[in-house]
Amino acid sequence: MVNAAHFFFGVIGNASGLFLFLAPTITFKRIIKNKSTEQFSGVPYPMTLLNCLLSTWYGLPFVSPNNILVVIINGTGALIEIVYVIIFITYAPPKERNKTLGLFSFVIAVFAIVVVISLIALHGNIRMVFCGMVAAVFSIIMYGSPLSIMKLVIKTKSVEFMPFYLSLFVFICGTSWFIYGLIGHDPYLAVPNGIGSALGTAQLILYFMYRGNKGVSNEETKAATEEAADTMEMGVAKATSSEQ
Repeated sequence: MVNAAHFFFGVIGNASGLFLFLAPTITFKRIIKNKSTEQFSGVPYPMTLLNCLLSTWYGLPFVSPNNILVVIINGTGALIEIVYVIIFITYAPPKERNKTLGLFSFVIAVFAIVVVISLIALHGNIRMVFCGMVAAVFSIIMYGSPLSIMKLVIKTKSVEFMPFYLSLFVFICGTSWFIYGLIGHDPYLAVPNGIGSALGTAQLILYFMYRGNKGVSNEETKAATEEAADTMEMGVAKATSSEQ
């Protein structure tokens, strides 16, 4: 019974996580169509890739047991994010391209260091603790990224830049993996995804509070939305991550 419930919530987490990973495809269709990244930032995609890589590594059987579903969704997410990075680099102006390439190199270096340390220097439970803690830290960072969007919603009293279904799937994804972690007695999955579930709940509450408002429209708000757009993309993603 416990194993069935564990598997069930993992499957729900996979489905909702896949939706979140695919959400930025709208942005990339626009980039490909216009052959330009415009004002979009390339930062969220390498960082989400790092989160997926670390979570995939943590889920492997020789690191932590019974987490194959974590490997499936985060491995899929890593492939999707690599495609995003390639497309972004292809159409980005030189300055943004170099920035994204540098960040991508940083991601690969960090992941390689974690892999080498965990394989050579660590064994058994210590390896699991090390990999789990690293993955959890980056998961929490990703889940915290929509905070600026929530601040914008409160400031403008408008949910224009916080779509309902995106917030809903952040909640479902975070909650599913939180319960999955609890059933599996895995704090490295339960803690970050519990935070994600709480933030998803907060987003839904804000949505229902302000869904009927048109908000305000001025130059200051436009500047704030542009700044917040990158953060929302980062949040999409993990929710990525969600181990997520």
